[in-house]
Amino acid sequence: MQSMWISVSYAVELTDIVSADIADTELAKLNLNNYKASNVDDLDLYLDVTLNGTSAGLSHFNYHEGQLWASASILQQLGFILPPSTSDPVQLNSLTGIKVNYDERRQTVSIIAPLSMLNLATTVLNTNSTKRPQPTASPGILLNYNLYGTQAEHNATSLSAYTELRAFNALGVLSSTALTTENRLTDNAGNGNDWQGRTVRLDTSWSTSFADRMITVRAGDMLTSALSWTRSTRLGGLQIGTNFDLQPYRTTTPLPSFFGSATLPSAVDLYVNGLKQYSGEVPAGPFEINTAPSFSGAGTAQLVLTDALGQNTTLNFSLYDAHRLLQSGLADWSVELGVVRENYGITSFDYGNDIAASGTWRYGVNNHFSAEAHAEVTNGLSNAGVGGTWLLGSAGGIVFASLAGSESQGQNGTQYSANYSWNNNRFNIGLNTLATHGDYRDVATQYGTAPAHRSEQISTGYSTQSLGNFGLSYNKVAYSQQETTQFASIYWAKSVGQRLSLNFNYNQDLNNSANNSASLGASLSLDRNIYVSSSVQHTDDRNEFVVDVSQSVPSAGGLGWRAQAQHSTGNDDSNAGLAELNYLGRYGQVQAGISSNDGNYFSYASGTGSLVMMGGGIFTARQINSGFAVVSTEGIGNVPVLLQNNNIGTTNSHGRLLVTSLNAYQDNKISIDPMNLPADLRIDKVSLEATPTDRSGILVNFGITPARSASLILKDSNDQPIEIGSQVRLLSKKEASTAIVGFDGEVYLDTLDKHNVLEVTTPSGDVCKIGFDYQKQSDGIPLIGPLICQKAQ
Repeated sequence: MQSMWISVSYAVELTDIVSADIADTELAKLNLNNYKASNVDDLDLYLDVTLNGTSAGLSHFNYHEGQLWASASILQQLGFILPPSTSDPVQLNSLTGIKVNYDERRQTVSIIAPLSMLNLATTVLNTNSTKRPQPTASPGILLNYNLYGTQAEHNATSLSAYTELRAFNALGVLSSTALTTENRLTDNAGNGNDWQGRTVRLDTSWSTSFADRMITVRAGDMLTSALSWTRSTRLGGLQIGTNFDLQPYRTTTPLPSFFGSATLPSAVDLYVNGLKQYSGEVPAGPFEINTAPSFSGAGTAQLVLTDALGQNTTLNFSLYDAHRLLQSGLADWSVELGVVRENYGITSFDYGNDIAASGTWRYGVNNHFSAEAHAEVTNGLSNAGVGGTWLLGSAGGIVFASLAGSESQGQNGTQYSANYSWNNNRFNIGLNTLATHGDYRDVATQYGTAPAHRSEQISTGYSTQSLGNFGLSYNKVAYSQQETTQFASIYWAKSVGQRLSLNFNYNQDLNNSANNSASLGASLSLDRNIYVSSSVQHTDDRNEFVVDVSQSVPSAGGLGWRAQAQHSTGNDDSNAGLAELNYLGRYGQVQAGISSNDGNYFSYASGTGSLVMMGGGIFTARQINSGFAVVSTEGIGNVPVLLQNNNIGTTNSHGRLLVTSLNAYQDNKISIDPMNLPADLRIDKVSLEATPTDRSGILVNFGITPARSASLILKDSNDQPIEIGSQVRLLSKKEASTAIVGFDGEVYLDTLDKHNVLEVTTPSGDVCKIGFDYQKQSDGIPLIGPLICQKAQ
């Protein structure tokens, strides 16, 4: 807690505020010429109160024997905590530790009191954004495609295409994916057989979301929701549940709270692991700051208070941020109902006969404990379990445990799991175990393999500044009627400067030493996004040397390449290599390469992209997996468009541009640059916020319209400039506002027609008319005239 005291007290004679040049008669009227504070007794005052630096309004006091007095009720209204035995009225200076500053001149009183004597409300500062933009979706159709082709020796060829057809509007998204393959086999002489191909439907679903409630409804093919101790099942049916992605600005994990108190209004700065997370001001009294730290695990926080006198006080906190926990009172749930999908990727419509139901639920009981439960049921099988995640104190790590049971055709089984993890910026440790007893089964077991009979993992790591990062792990996995797998590994990694990094890894198979391996690698980052990596790997009977050089494709688009050489020694020496080119353009990405292994060559090529039909146009683009927008400038072409203030292209000849990579359910700033546009265009807005829904598009319309504008020089029938201040009205547009004539008879109008009739009214009341035709001369604003204004008949 912070205590800040100011000990300042003075009294001012009222005669000090009276100017020396005021006449005695005026003083007599005010009855102030004979006033002396020393002889005033039992004076009622209504003073403007400042309590610990914060205005508290007007309150009633009594000035008696040179001291301020107040009733107990007045002091309680101001926030004082008075003992029951306190006499009434109360002399302010009699209260322990209180400092009173009474200013007779301004009729104010400033009171500084210990926080222990005050009942002040706690100020809560929540740095977490509660922003919730309103998403929209425009009607449209999208086709994502991924094409891949290979050719091996003797002209054996394989072609495949993965496609996603997506239709969307304000009601939701309808999506269907498919895989098409074509193969042509050849004999050793290169003689080919007929092409053999097939198309398999993968997933088809319709979904709609309710962002305000964070709920998504999906019908069709889906994966059931799962926890760390359950398995997902692919169903065809209906799903409804929580979707936190609908409110990306909301933090779902508990927010660490930092408490303090200030005797005076103070500036407060919050540092977490040395990084500033918040800076602001707090009034006098207790306060609480809730913030989401940008780290995971154990850490430290410092709260620095600076009062009005510049004095600093630092409060230290220990904290542990756990992303697995939910905020207190927050629920995450999902319910699915349908039939199990079988032979996925092999057949298009293969579903089980039995209805299966699944339900998952998580709930933040408080900021240190989150409960969870899961249940599954189908014909002849029921499965249910519960679990919980605990935060052990402010820096004690995370403990998780679960217990589940199943019953299937008279056979019972149980499954338990436990996990403990702790980490900070230097050290981490994790312990995890999962085991089953009896005949434990879930819905996935009915159509596939049973869960692991036993699984154990232990891992730990330590990071140093000079020696690098070290790690050690142990893994054990056992399936029913299969050999248990056990292996241990150690690793080391270190960065040398900003360009070079080294790593070493050793794996030990505890059941078969022939599978042991050790590898040493290095990678070097050069200019122009060029990376060089090399590794040496040793196994029981083989040594492998690999060198890889690549230039990554720039995210904005461009050319990239990769070359790799590999040499193996041991029982049989071998050489392999690879050469590859990549190009990322505005309309997609293409890749081509050739690889060899001991003289056997294999070539491949791929292309990805998308087609979009929306907003009255058809567009080609890179593959789109998130939100996007179609920008319209009302038919005006070559308009520069910016996304988050970065230039991303110009509108085509029809005034449209497809803008990809928008964040769904978030504000994306789209703007246009009007600086290079013709001066005769009227622009309603130059910047808009686009908020698309998931995997959908939004039409962003900038109202740009051609404007017939001109500066006119008007003269009267005597060839003299029309008088300054004359009013000009365009008769063909009654809604147009009146323009005013300036110097030399010049007036500016921006709502002209092809043929125009103007009515001019001079300050003296004379009226005349002008008729003329508008002709565009260039992209600038033309100067027309002089035009003679003829008096109206």
